[in-house]
Amino acid sequence: MAEAAQGRVQAAVESAVQGLERERIRGMQGAMFRCSARCCEDSTATMQEVQRCIERCHAPLAQAQAIVTAELEHFQDRLSRCTLHCNDKAKDALEAGGTEARVRGQLDACLAACGDDHLRLVPAMAKKMKDSLAAIQQ
Repeated sequence: MAEAAQGRVQAAVESAVQGLERERIRGMQGAMFRCSARCCEDSTATMQEVQRCIERCHAPLAQAQAIVTAELEHFQDRLSRCTLHCNDKAKDALEAGGTEARVRGQLDACLAACGDDHLRLVPAMAKKMKDSLAAIQQ
């Protein structure tokens, strides 16, 4: 049961990230490469000027990647805290004399609830990332 919830969350997050990659990041990558190529075509620029130009071209994509990474880490941290809470409840129930089978069932139910709760957060997380990416100056 908990594995199924985990699979649903993972699939939803992957789908959201793939959508962002197609809708926003791919275009940013293309713009970065075109911009970098223009930097290299400047035959009057010094090596340092070309390098700085390329770094400026890469900055929006690096910012986008940082936004996505930070949001995914935040989401993973929240999910981890939820699962740790479930594990603590199970440990407490075992120490209080609960049977292993009953505690296992409670743990599975708690973990499934964590997954379902976080599954509902994925659309808002995806929208927040999309909005943040849209605000990046190219």
